[in-house]
Amino acid sequence: LAVPLFVLAANIMNRAKISEKLIQFCNGIVGRFPGGLAYANVLVSMLFAGISGSSQADTAGIGSILIPAMEEEGYNQETSVGVTAASSTIGIVIPPSIPMVVYSSVAGASIGALFLGGVVPGILIGLGQMFVIFMGNKKYPKQDPMSFKDFLKLAIKCLPPVLTPVIIIGGVIGGLCTATESAAIACIYAIILGVFVFKNLSLKDVKPLLYDTLRTSATSLFALATANALGQLLSYYNVSTSVQQMFATYFPYKWQFLLAVIGFYLFLGTFMDAIPAMILFVPVLMPVATAFGITPVQLGLIIVITLAVGQVTPPYGLCLLIAGRISGMSVQKSFKAVIPYIMVSVVVVVLIAFLPDIAFALPKLIKPEWF
Repeated sequence: LAVPLFVLAANIMNRAKISEKLIQFCNGIVGRFPGGLAYANVLVSMLFAGISGSSQADTAGIGSILIPAMEEEGYNQETSVGVTAASSTIGIVIPPSIPMVVYSSVAGASIGALFLGGVVPGILIGLGQMFVIFMGNKKYPKQDPMSFKDFLKLAIKCLPPVLTPVIIIGGVIGGLCTATESAAIACIYAIILGVFVFKNLSLKDVKPLLYDTLRTSATSLFALATANALGQLLSYYNVSTSVQQMFATYFPYKWQFLLAVIGFYLFLGTFMDAIPAMILFVPVLMPVATAFGITPVQLGLIIVITLAVGQVTPPYGLCLLIAGRISGMSVQKSFKAVIPYIMVSVVVVVLIAFLPDIAFALPKLIKPEWF
């Protein structure tokens, strides 16, 4: 139930044009620098990630505005598509995250701990992508700086949507609501913002909103249902046991196992959605991980970040396909453009695998009993 509710919250935000306000806000912060619109693209994806929990919603909502805007301002197609597709993958790393909710139910891990654990890796990926932009073409266009007065007005207007992740995550961490309840609260809060604050959401928007939500959710939930069926079939034929024995036999050391998990999920992500990939193989890997002293939360972060890369790796790569379609760019060119940004996520997931305290430094300060 959390899946369609988070999708609905993202759709309401997009329909109410709240994402446009966030883009203006981020552009006001970094637009004055060379490559400012590209930086804003990453920054708004980090903010929108705290609302939607879905990378595809980020690509469709943010990309439809920023890709044409970047190309109009003089950025080439490769940069526009590469930055948009790659930054949207942060949508399932920074909480709330739909794959984290699914992983929590499969692995029995604390959803609050997963949400807290995803904050630092998500920020690191965003900063790393900004560094890639900085190291790129120094002739990126820049915009005239916004006056402090105008920026302050915009910041005040954008404060309510920016507070959305604080409300969602705070409710879960504080034990006030479950992940599903927090998704429902996000929907109600988004409706209040659209109707009463920004005043650009009306009754006529209800039908297309529900239709888009049902269409998007049906894909994920159908994948969820068929993955459960396939999982039972694999279990019946003892395939799961064979895979578990393979990992235990051929990767006898912890570091080998961690690298094997990363490589395995990078491979799976190229042709499989995150949800079935977790349902099928997390129960297989969990006992081996536990034997090595790897916590469910650490394993969950590794898997979620690795599968986020799968959102931009063909032939599946939904975020890559959406961004390329918006720009009218081929899959081959789109993938080539996104490779430098993929490497940032790979570096971060390796860091989380071997130096987990990087991800857990902030959570340990807030909820040390969970770690």
